[in-house]
Amino acid sequence: MNNKDNFNFGLPMGLGGHFNIIPVFDENIDANETDLDQKDLPEVMPLIPLRNNVLFPDSILPIGIGREKTIAAVKAVGENGGFLAVVAQNDPAVEDPQQADLFRYGVAGKVVKIIDLGEDNLTILLRGYNRFALKRIVSTEPYLVGEVEYCHDDMVAPRTPEIKIIMDSIKEQSITIFRSNGFDNNDNLTAIRKINNFRFLVHFVAATVQIDTFKDRLDILDSDTIVDRGMKLLKALTRQTAILEIKNDINAKTKSEIDQQQREYYLNNQLKTIQEELGLDENEKDLDEFRKRAEEKEWSESVAKAFNKELERLAKINPNGPEYAQQYALVQFMLELPWNKCSIDNIDLKYARKVLDEDHFGLDQVKDRIVEYLAVLKLVGNLKSPILCLYGPPGVGKTSLGKSIAKSLGREYQRISLGGLHDESEIRGHRKTYIGAMPGRILSSIAKAGTSNPVIVLDEIDKVGNDYKGDPSSALLEVLDPEQNFAFHDNYLDVDYDLSNVMFITTANDVSTIPPALRDRMEMISVSGYLAEEKMEIAKNYLIPSQRAKHGLKASELKISDKALRKIIDNYTREAGVRTLEKQIAKVARVSAKSKACDEDFPHTILPKHLHDYLGLESNFHDLAAEGDAIGVVTGLAWTSVGGEILFIESLVSSSLKESKGTISLTGNLGDVMKESAQIAYQWIKAHPQAANMDYDTFLTKDIHVHVPEGATPKDGPSAGITMVSSILSALRGQKVKPGIAMTGEMTLRGVVLPVGGIKEKILAAKRSGVHTIILSEKNRKDIQDIKPIYVEGLDFVYVKTIEDVMKAIF
Repeated sequence: MNNKDNFNFGLPMGLGGHFNIIPVFDENIDANETDLDQKDLPEVMPLIPLRNNVLFPDSILPIGIGREKTIAAVKAVGENGGFLAVVAQNDPAVEDPQQADLFRYGVAGKVVKIIDLGEDNLTILLRGYNRFALKRIVSTEPYLVGEVEYCHDDMVAPRTPEIKIIMDSIKEQSITIFRSNGFDNNDNLTAIRKINNFRFLVHFVAATVQIDTFKDRLDILDSDTIVDRGMKLLKALTRQTAILEIKNDINAKTKSEIDQQQREYYLNNQLKTIQEELGLDENEKDLDEFRKRAEEKEWSESVAKAFNKELERLAKINPNGPEYAQQYALVQFMLELPWNKCSIDNIDLKYARKVLDEDHFGLDQVKDRIVEYLAVLKLVGNLKSPILCLYGPPGVGKTSLGKSIAKSLGREYQRISLGGLHDESEIRGHRKTYIGAMPGRILSSIAKAGTSNPVIVLDEIDKVGNDYKGDPSSALLEVLDPEQNFAFHDNYLDVDYDLSNVMFITTANDVSTIPPALRDRMEMISVSGYLAEEKMEIAKNYLIPSQRAKHGLKASELKISDKALRKIIDNYTREAGVRTLEKQIAKVARVSAKSKACDEDFPHTILPKHLHDYLGLESNFHDLAAEGDAIGVVTGLAWTSVGGEILFIESLVSSSLKESKGTISLTGNLGDVMKESAQIAYQWIKAHPQAANMDYDTFLTKDIHVHVPEGATPKDGPSAGITMVSSILSALRGQKVKPGIAMTGEMTLRGVVLPVGGIKEKILAAKRSGVHTIILSEKNRKDIQDIKPIYVEGLDFVYVKTIEDVMKAIF
């Protein structure tokens, strides 16, 4: 039954685990308030049906509602609004009752309070007024509307000794029922004792005290006089009291039966102990198997002692108890861990390099580090595994590189995603005393690997969070410290485990969010974005063959020309890695596969002219350096998370002898650091006005406006320092800079040019944009020397130390 309305709440007052609704009684209600004149009451009003409950006059009843029509009716009248016709259902199982399903009498009520519990459930307080007879249902949508006829009830009881006796009997029986249900100090007892009004007493007790059946309440409401209602109520209470006496007798007998069951339970436990002593228990087979497996383990004496202790504890626990399964899982996990079992490393250096080169293009620094480790391992014979942190933009192959490293070493591979992790127990495990305790992810991964020296990739270590459950990054300090992890303590295992043979490889996008103490324990290796030439090689050697195989195409059926591939890289992707590039190649492969499956003609070699049909409109456009060939416009080089870009810095000079203030204005959604660079540039020129071919007084008459286009894009960083000063000088001198020049570098107030980062990505942006000369700090010369000559071919580099050197190069 979908019982959405009238769900029970309040004090438990029923038999057999049922609960009864306890209405609220308002001592301030008097007859003048509840028996309103019929002309004040509507004869047609919204109707709400009640399940297993009855609203009486003079009382306030809390009910829960969930049916749509009932909710609509309540919302239609609102709090302290119009009246509702409150009628009980004859059959609570009916979901959408009609007039035949409703009791013939009801009570006009008002909604005193509405409490929204969410999920289409409301709690309302109903206040009862006059009784009525339901004549007919006027409407059923959007809620029931009933027409009623108010009853001319005789609600005045004569002041006779008989009435007083009935009142005392009702109070006595009510109090007996309350106490039988364990409510000796209930507020309702106090209320019942204080009521001196016969009418209020009858209605309050009828609505509050547990009565044998729901029909008894309906029968009480059916009476036209208060005296008849009182007599019917007294009969129902007397019958309920007799039922409770029978219930108490049954409880006494049940208690003796429970005592007998406890005795049998005790004897059964004794019998189980005897069976265990004789080896007759079936669970002894599992224990014997555990002992045999333990004998094969190559663990230390302390671990063996701890295991035997846990095994003995398992033998003493009742198999039917809740602790048995938890202890069983702990013993089994101890046996599953590969104590001192290590796979043999493949120390063939050429093979290792070959595997790394087959799976990943470039990344020479990482590959060299792995080969160096194998070389030392080959010479020394035993060496703690390094802990590497590969950081860089998304999609450059950091995570997949871990699998290739495991393959080249001949080790097992496991990956643990740390993104969003905020519970320390995910690393250290839960204490085994908790129900549902589990080991941490580190030991779980080692158990899955089956060896004590796997390659474990801790992915997205920069995205570890922390909250009231602990700080996982602090727990990782022990895991990633070679001086500590030989005795890693998992709370679940409660025995030290040696992690020194595990090769941990962590990955991150932003190292600034990694705690310094944790970063200090790792060997940081930058995996920067790929140049366009590198992406070309990756696409030809890895991505295109992979997509051909996935889409059922032969090598002759899908080829992409170099020009088309370069256009895809430049105009259909904008990233430092190759994820989007792979998606675009997959899209080309899908179109070709569809044409092949439909027996349609399609080009087997994709040319630039085909890309519009395959990939649609170009989604990425790069600026060209030639677009900035104007006075006051200088081309700068910027680093972004998806690679390098060029940006133009524009300066405009205005002068007025009367109104000029000699100020600088900045626009273009600039960050604080970039604004400071502009201020430094302005102050340097102010101190050296001869650089702008003017004297100090003339400079003070100039208003300068510096703008960096694409104002919706936030920009920040110090590398635009020399670009800022060059742009302002160009505007002040009224002289263009030499064409084809781009620059990057930070400057000081003394005019010294400082080095910046992201050189590799910035070179890519410069080549793509038609730049042929790049101005850099002298201290960036080493970065150029680290780049393969093929990538800097066609570029001239001017290394500068001061702003004067920059001016000589650009004017």
